[in-house]
Amino acid sequence: MNALTKVDPTLPGLPEPAAPSMFELIMRAVKDPACDPTKMAQLLELSRQVRADDAQAAYNASMIAAQAEMDPVRTDANNPQTRSKYATYAALDRAIRPIYSKHGFALSYDTGDGAPPDYMRVLVYVMHRDGHTKTHHMDMPADGKGAKGGDVMTKTHAAGSAFSYGKRYLAGGVFNIIISDHADDDGNAASGNGPINDEQVSTIAELLERFDADVPAFCKYMGVSTVKDIPASKYRKAIESLNLKGKQKK
Repeated sequence: MNALTKVDPTLPGLPEPAAPSMFELIMRAVKDPACDPTKMAQLLELSRQVRADDAQAAYNASMIAAQAEMDPVRTDANNPQTRSKYATYAALDRAIRPIYSKHGFALSYDTGDGAPPDYMRVLVYVMHRDGHTKTHHMDMPADGKGAKGGDVMTKTHAAGSAFSYGKRYLAGGVFNIIISDHADDDGNAASGNGPINDEQVSTIAELLERFDADVPAFCKYMGVSTVKDIPASKYRKAIESLNLKGKQKK
């Protein structure tokens, strides 16, 4: 190296040499014949913990940023049993998925062990692009019983309903979503000609039992073979007709 190309490390303005990464330190230790296997294992565990801590810190920062952008979700369905309104999972998903995806999150649902008898444990895995995953769970009734204790659903349908309810509650809980009757309507209202969802099937089944309705006659009136085939666009009509039947019986 000649005088023109020689660099004086004491000259001001030069960047400090980068500190070796944890991976570089481990590779140096591996190449050292005198390396202690016990210390190597400790280094590997330390490296794993550092990566895990960094991933969790990134997860927390993204969660804070995502929730800061999430507005209350407008209710789009009615529950005649409790005389209350609620937001369906479809409405909730449309409102929050674009936001949480932008911040590196993805949700995956499953079922797990440990639920009480006649309950289903619904799991949600909240995954982040930097590697951290957090699991939440909720135990949902899956016995197929109505408000009076009668059988209103098959075991298969009860399981589907429990899973659907669990997804809605878990998604709202993960991101601390507020459900409001007065939230801005960004097209979240239920519509379309597809079949009603499991929650709506459950609501209709409970009303049919409460008013001792003739199920085949009701399905014929709605133009379907079974309750679960009712189009979403006719859900309000179905509820209104059943409530009218209830008033007439009184």
